[in-house]
Amino acid sequence: MRHPPRSVLLAVAGAVGLVGSMTIPVVTAQGAAPACSVEYSVTGQWDNGFQAAVKVTNNTAAMSSWSLSFGFANGQKITQGWNAKWSQSGTAVTAANEGYNGSPATGASVSAGFLASWSGPGSNAVPASFKLNGTTCNVDSGPPPTDPPTDPPAGTSAPALHVEGDKLVDAGGATRRLLGVNRSGGEFMCVQGRGIFDGPVDDAAIQAIADWRANVVRIPLNEECWLGLSNIQSQYGGADYIGAVKDLVARVEAHGMTPVVELHWTYGQYTGNSAGCSDVHATCQKPMPDARYTPSFWSSVANTFKADQAVVFDLFNEPYPDRATSSATDAWKCWKDGGSCPGIGYEVAGMQDIVDAVRGTGAKNVVMAGGLAYSDDLSRWLTYRPSDPTGNLVAAYHVYNFNTCSNESCWNSTLAPVAAQVPLVAGEIGENTCAHSFVDRVMKWFDDRGLSYLGWTWNTWDCSSGPSLVSGYDGTPTSYGIGLRDHLRALNG
Repeated sequence: MRHPPRSVLLAVAGAVGLVGSMTIPVVTAQGAAPACSVEYSVTGQWDNGFQAAVKVTNNTAAMSSWSLSFGFANGQKITQGWNAKWSQSGTAVTAANEGYNGSPATGASVSAGFLASWSGPGSNAVPASFKLNGTTCNVDSGPPPTDPPTDPPAGTSAPALHVEGDKLVDAGGATRRLLGVNRSGGEFMCVQGRGIFDGPVDDAAIQAIADWRANVVRIPLNEECWLGLSNIQSQYGGADYIGAVKDLVARVEAHGMTPVVELHWTYGQYTGNSAGCSDVHATCQKPMPDARYTPSFWSSVANTFKADQAVVFDLFNEPYPDRATSSATDAWKCWKDGGSCPGIGYEVAGMQDIVDAVRGTGAKNVVMAGGLAYSDDLSRWLTYRPSDPTGNLVAAYHVYNFNTCSNESCWNSTLAPVAAQVPLVAGEIGENTCAHSFVDRVMKWFDDRGLSYLGWTWNTWDCSSGPSLVSGYDGTPTSYGIGLRDHLRALNG
């Protein structure tokens, strides 16, 4: 999916600078006072800022509105917040409910979060007290933990997958459909010098995805950030970036969901038809992956996750070599074999090159390969599909209401023959109408054939420029997201 303009992302994400939020010690103050309890967690911290999450539990009668107040002691300044109306005067902070979360019942909790600046190194102390609607909440029931929480081990809940014929199956041979969401951020935040993920990816945030009854989360990545190239700020690349991705994969799996790690943005200068940017660096969607860095990226990713066959590899987000040449044959040859491709000024890594890089590590993980036209065209996918010695190859497809192949006639003629031979996963489905009538049609067609699909995207962007499934990372759906949420819950109980 082409992303919202940078100005939109800035308005939504702010200057996030998480350094692998799940590896940073979380400081929590919590209690069990009769009126309310509050949990306050620093989920990411860097030189001049931090991100925090607040969970408020109402232990009294149901409320019609709420307001949480607390004070900072070390000059912290909130710059942006979500899931509440945040304000600050001096050291005093107030978070008032939004319209969608203003009536917590007895025993119910509300979660919100914010970004803030601070002057480090030094203290970033937890607020000493919290008040909910003027009543002091008990935050003194015990000392805050001094060690970071232990992440659950990877692979303990999500099933190991492989391909049998045209099906994805688990180790016991049961057919598995991948039905879930994309979690964008890892492809653009790091290369823009703004962090690693766009919004929280802590346990509560992943639980919110699981609460939709999703069983898969696709995680877009950036090859320059993973490899820690010199143009990437060190705190957002290399070991820190890899560690943050590994932590997120582990959390997704711990909630029983399949993680799909996917190469989204890559190196290589392209200024031809439909160019997303003129930058040589991995700052936008390029027509094809590059031979300079992509094989190294996939060798590293495969070595990182090859012991865990619950992890699926999506080789390249949305190829479009067909926009660089008028010859469909040349475009498909470029897609498979790479090399010097018509209209593309850098050496291309073809799908066969990437499959070879993955399998060269000994990894047997399921791999996904999307077709031409931003993965919307699978018309010659079977003819040009790369050779995979493990047989664990899946066809990937993306569809939006504005794509060419966006109706049942096209799906019947081009997708059905592919799905009859190999598993077919719609790695991205969506529409820019802020409604869900189109994705409802997509899901029905895929449901009727037992196929897989993932909604784009679990991010709090404007649904018409994203499109975005949620308006809050607690899982509050947009009008577009309601369609996917309700459908997944109906399918998976």
